[in-house]
Amino acid sequence: MHAYWHTQIRKLRQVGAPKCGSSQNFDVGGMSVVGSLDFELRTVELPLLAGGLLSGRERLVMTGAACRMPLFLKTMLLMLAVSFMQSSNLYGQTADVSRLFAYVGTFSSPLQDVLPTQVDLPPGNGRGIHIFQVDRKSGGLSEAGVFEMGTSPSCLAVNSANTCLYSANETDRLDGPAGDEKHGSISALSIDQATGQLKLLNTVDAGGAGPTYVSLHPSEKFLLVANYFGGSVTVLPIQDDGSLGAAVDTKQDAGELGPVRAAHAPPGSFAISGHDRTHAHMIEADATGRFVFHADLGLDKIYIWKFDTQTGSLTENTPPSVSLPAGDGPRHFDFHPNGRWFYSIQEEGSTVALFDYDAQLGQLSARQTISTLPDGFAGSNFCSEILVSHDGKHLYAGNRLHDSIAIFSIGTDGKLTWLGEEWTRGNYPRSFALDPLGQFLYCCNQRSDNIAVFEVDRLTGGLAFTGQYVPVGNPSMCVFAHLSVPK
Repeated sequence: MHAYWHTQIRKLRQVGAPKCGSSQNFDVGGMSVVGSLDFELRTVELPLLAGGLLSGRERLVMTGAACRMPLFLKTMLLMLAVSFMQSSNLYGQTADVSRLFAYVGTFSSPLQDVLPTQVDLPPGNGRGIHIFQVDRKSGGLSEAGVFEMGTSPSCLAVNSANTCLYSANETDRLDGPAGDEKHGSISALSIDQATGQLKLLNTVDAGGAGPTYVSLHPSEKFLLVANYFGGSVTVLPIQDDGSLGAAVDTKQDAGELGPVRAAHAPPGSFAISGHDRTHAHMIEADATGRFVFHADLGLDKIYIWKFDTQTGSLTENTPPSVSLPAGDGPRHFDFHPNGRWFYSIQEEGSTVALFDYDAQLGQLSARQTISTLPDGFAGSNFCSEILVSHDGKHLYAGNRLHDSIAIFSIGTDGKLTWLGEEWTRGNYPRSFALDPLGQFLYCCNQRSDNIAVFEVDRLTGGLAFTGQYVPVGNPSMCVFAHLSVPK
């Protein structure tokens, strides 16, 4: 072991440890490592992007006066972190001793009691949460079961141990605390490590109507919820067994609604859906967990909250929000792996906005806005998903009605350059996801009831359709979990 690590350290020293505030790729024992040392936070962030260790973009964050260390100590810190990741079960097993499962959330019942401006009305063709085993070589999905839910578990999140899955049940109708409002619900489910099947742990009040997004706080002690129809966000505590407790905090969005016509809408657009009331559409924490962000489409704002990791409470940051162009409607966002760039996609304006992110203060500064549509496009389009590749070199943006995935390169300064687009092989791509190694992209075509599988060219960012269609009624979201091989 000593000789092995001596060799690996020598390899790292040859290319050098990353400079403060920069990101650099390393090859460590056959694994691709992106090291980032940040002067302000004095942290080292190491997303491991190979060997099947990651599901999503989890990070190991190690603190210390990293930027004041000499080169050799920086290198040693990187190596110790990688050694820890390799020798622990923090991110599951490596590719040759694990199986990869995909869980697909669906709309399994029609939306009811919605405002007349609601244009997205899935009929409820899904059956609940559909379960598949993933062929790592071809990207194919083999049916492994269905967890029947008639409440439209449209958004899913899996914990880092791959033992629990959480669902936002968008069409559930629970009596609110005052009995005057119907709330949605959130479910916690355990994942059987031998079979990949799901078992319900419990279901709790979402704290608002129409929960459309859930994400795990980095501490994994709390689940964050965005309630689209309720225009609110909620924090739910996670118990030791993975079940959920009652909400510890709920914030109601309020303010002046944006105009029905988006500032950046293409000519002839009638993409009008979300400026009738407040609509919280996504919520997620930054990598440190100190700040939580949520997008309100109706208010054209992204809110920034300070997060109390002990109590789960949210308090306004300074400033409390950033505004997007009037009517553009921020829907989803994604951080770059270096933690310094933040990208937001606007549903009605069909744009992506780049912000610089100050992780010490939790502040966003707008720097670029670029269209998700090709030059000359005219008519209506609703943007959907946004996703930065695991290596931080490319960004993907979903277009519904145009039914395409726009592909951008990410420059050394974070700015986006249009590379092209890929037809989704279906109708109304609500979301898409990269497998843990970034080899395949899975596009959930909501209205055509299928998932289309694409192979990713990680050098160019291009997408090549594999010819594989997976039938799923009204698919909404795909997440992954690594499960060990039964003995």
